[in-house]
Amino acid sequence: MFLLVDCSNCRTPLQLPPGATSICCALCRGVTRVAQPRAAAASSVGLHQRPALPPYTVPSPYNRVPAGTLPSAHGRKRALICGVSYKNTKQELKGCINDAKCMKYLLINKFSFPESSIVMLTEEETDPYKRPTKQNMRMALYWLVKGCQPGDSLVFHFSGHGSQQKDYNGDEIDGYDETLCPMDYASQGMIVDDEINATIVKPLPAGVKLHAIIDACHSGTVLDLPFLCRMDRSGKYAWEDHRPRTGVWKGTNGGEVISFSGCDDNQTSADTSAMSKITSTGAMTYSFIQAIERGHATTYGNMLNSMRSTIRNTANDLGGGIVTSLLTMLLSGGSLSGGMRQEPQLTANVPFDVYSKTFSI
Repeated sequence: MFLLVDCSNCRTPLQLPPGATSICCALCRGVTRVAQPRAAAASSVGLHQRPALPPYTVPSPYNRVPAGTLPSAHGRKRALICGVSYKNTKQELKGCINDAKCMKYLLINKFSFPESSIVMLTEEETDPYKRPTKQNMRMALYWLVKGCQPGDSLVFHFSGHGSQQKDYNGDEIDGYDETLCPMDYASQGMIVDDEINATIVKPLPAGVKLHAIIDACHSGTVLDLPFLCRMDRSGKYAWEDHRPRTGVWKGTNGGEVISFSGCDDNQTSADTSAMSKITSTGAMTYSFIQAIERGHATTYGNMLNSMRSTIRNTANDLGGGIVTSLLTMLLSGGSLSGGMRQEPQLTANVPFDVYSKTFSI
């Protein structure tokens, strides 16, 4: 039988094997040392208990505190950027690392994010902790929201494959969970929307704002947020209630979460060179950045309309870009034809007037 102990660094409950004197936390990489093995505890009655050893923490890029004083005008700023190309596989994407680099540049130069407060996971990284494996992505998601305080602004950007799998807990209206695919999804599995919601949405405290920009297929509700802004091509919209019929809470702990995604849950997203005319990019990431740089990001409604218009106007020039969906590629044998069929989506933890709420990161 395992003994339950708290990580000495992040307080995550850990299962200590019988006789073990230390355990490494898979989330923060901290090592918790136990004063004496559990097996010896019964024979130590009447003896002075040896004091616990001081906690020892293994260095990790997700435990680093950014040097210097962070900007205070809008609180602290922190971002996680993941670009997954699945290099040397049949599912390889050309534009995802470009997306990650462009998003980092945008956050630093347009929104004053300190470079030291941005974690970027790509296959180009030589640091093993900064490659977009499932374990590293999980750790980084915990890092993103850990210790956040009122006034903080957080960003999660993902560019890569998205998919769907059968929903087994009854919290999805369409019967399917949405997923993100890390670089090692084939051996380690995908990251399910339930986990993403539990990690970065539910714990978010009052006064903290999180923006997610998800450039992947089937990503409309990949954060499992309770409300989706259903907008038609004329710009008229209504909020759809996606709260689970089971009553499971999918909102925050008082914070604000707004997510832009590449397409609806039943759509695919393109990885193409037709938009920039120079290099491959994700259609959604490109349209997101373009809306900001052209001054269309005044409100969330204007932002969404601008993104959709950019993609629609480019669709006629596309011969069917590589979709960022494993499910679609597998079903189609890796070959899709036709123009771009995607409409960026907006979801949130609470409904709001998209044409009066100012876009702000």
